[in-house]
Parts: sequence; C-alpha cells; structure tokens
Amino acid sequence: MSNLSIKPLADRVIVEPAIAEEKTAGGLYIPDTAKEKPQRGTIVAVGDGKKDEPMTCKVGDVVLYGKYAGTEINLQGKDYLIMRESDIFAII
Repeated sequence: MSNLSIKPLADRVIVEPAIAEEKTAGGLYIPDTAKEKPQRGTIVAVGDGKKDEPMTCKVGDVVLYGKYAGTEINLQGKDYLIMRESDIFAII
C-alpha cells in the first residue's frame, strides 16, 4: 500500500478512490465532464479510533462510501479522500 506521511486522527480514514469508468457497457467513451464520482476506494491510512469505539476498517480494505462523503485532499501528487469511518457504508 501507499507509504503516506500523514496519519488520520480518531475515527478518520484516508481512501484512494477507484478510477472512474471511461466506457459504458455498450462501448461508448464517457467524457471527463460526464463521469460519475467513484463511490468505491481502497483505504490507505486509518486513525486509532475513539476511546470507546475501536476502528473496524483496516489498511487495504476496499470500501463503498457515499457520493459526497469526505474531503478531497492531494498528497504526494495523488488525490485522496479523508472521511470518518461512519461515512463508509460497507467493506467489499
């Protein structure tokens, strides 16, 4: 996994979003302006959790999250999302 120089605090995680689809099922190419934001990604860093709520996600988990979840950040030239663990719907 990534070797990030940042560690999320408390119940936050850093997610590397999956790449948006470039073609439809029918083979048509989707322009950048029409691409959907991915709602799936891989966790690359995890906080320590809250005092009475341990983290259930770990680095390497592929997760589903809300369409507008998290805050976009750019680290070491790559785009990531930082979000609370509660914004994650499922581990795939």
